[in-house]
Amino acid sequence: MKFFLLLFISLNILYASTLNLSISSNPSRINPILANDTASSEIADWIFNGLFKYDKDGNVVGDLALSHQFLDELTLVIKLKRDVKWHDGKIFTANDVVFTYETIINPKIYTSITSLFLKVDSVIAVDEYTLKIKYKEPYFKALEIWMMGILPSHLLKDSKDLMTDEFNKKPIGTGPYTLKELKISQDVVLNVNKNYFGKVPKIEKIHYKFVPDPTTSFYMLKQGQLDLGGLTPIQVDRQLGDKFKSDFTIYEREARSYTYIGFNLKHEKFKDKRVRQAINLAIDKKELVDILYFGHGKVCNGPFLPGTFAYDENIKTSKQNIKKSKEILKSLGYDENNKFTFQIITNTNNSARVNTAQILQYQLAKVGIDMKIRVMEWQAFLNTVVHPRNFEALILGWALPLMPSTRSVWHSSSDKTGGFNFTGYKNSSVDKLVEKSEITIDKKVLGQIYKDMSKMIIADLPYIFLYIPNSITAVNKDIKNVSQALIGLTHNQEEWIKGN
Repeated sequence: MKFFLLLFISLNILYASTLNLSISSNPSRINPILANDTASSEIADWIFNGLFKYDKDGNVVGDLALSHQFLDELTLVIKLKRDVKWHDGKIFTANDVVFTYETIINPKIYTSITSLFLKVDSVIAVDEYTLKIKYKEPYFKALEIWMMGILPSHLLKDSKDLMTDEFNKKPIGTGPYTLKELKISQDVVLNVNKNYFGKVPKIEKIHYKFVPDPTTSFYMLKQGQLDLGGLTPIQVDRQLGDKFKSDFTIYEREARSYTYIGFNLKHEKFKDKRVRQAINLAIDKKELVDILYFGHGKVCNGPFLPGTFAYDENIKTSKQNIKKSKEILKSLGYDENNKFTFQIITNTNNSARVNTAQILQYQLAKVGIDMKIRVMEWQAFLNTVVHPRNFEALILGWALPLMPSTRSVWHSSSDKTGGFNFTGYKNSSVDKLVEKSEITIDKKVLGQIYKDMSKMIIADLPYIFLYIPNSITAVNKDIKNVSQALIGLTHNQEEWIKGN
């Protein structure tokens, strides 16, 4: 008996560990349907579950769903797991899924994911653990849309205003970790959910240290105060000593994201496509990649990532052409005595974007364009610039899912509050392709639709696609069982063990 007691104690000592991470901006709402920024989404992913998720190879598998079956092209039946509890001990049922769906489509709720559910006709709880979902027409993301986190009906059904509800600061989910409370500009601490229905993580606590300055974050990583952190190319190439390399494993792969310049197409300065063409021709994208990433990245040629079924290999990188850019500007009445001037805005907690703006300012000056730079704190940037469309041009980035979704960014219907069509882009032909893609199940046909869409978007220049960085992550070698996968390093986080 004494032996087993000692063994139990030793195992608990081994697993009672803390994973130290950093977060550079304030999460706004820890609510899976309202978490529009990266910080909020990252925290919410630990706390909430969807009906489905991706496995390490990118295949759709059940999460809260036990099984699913398509009775026909329009009818999906889902059986739910019966051993799931919310963090407060209440039982998870099909009513929570119905409530979440009804909340998403509620016109009073401003959420960017509403457009994903336009093809859903109805969601019915057949019984406590069975759902029947009817679609209006065949839908290419019939399963993927149900990867978003499910909300607890018993806590939110009587909420007067979900957008400002206290729940967003004190979330209750079904996930592997719990959060007691969110406070502005403070660390975020997650504790393991020992009653988790899935495999309970061996790491007991996740401690996000609030570090707005990336230089400080890098210093903390080097000092061993963080267990995992992103690295910039210059850090990898020039700022890592032998001790760091002996203490950390470095993982590198092409990021599933790109950085772009977005124009406000409703602003008088950018209504004429020729202005956007002149700016595009003035930019040397390869020089951007070389200066920013030292070979740890590539030029971006469109809205879909290279290597995916949606990417058009025939699209060529646009080349800098100073002479042509000047000719276009001159034809529009701009010269040394009447320079084209505009302001570009980006956020403070992303040094690559700030540096991008500075390089672009230098490049555009060569053709006589006077570009002003404004840099803002992330939440202020979102709330006062991006969402109200209060800008001339901005630098932002998009993370792309394994199955691309185009409506929220490229369809004209998403040019509204809560939508992600920040530029006000409208092209009826692109709208039709977006709509066609959503009812196309054949992946080969879908890929061609995306390629046709790419050509139109690139020609219209609502964005200037700049670059795709590599994702470089350092992981403390004391953490065991870490492995690279298509969906990222944390695909098997529940198996991680932090030793000494």
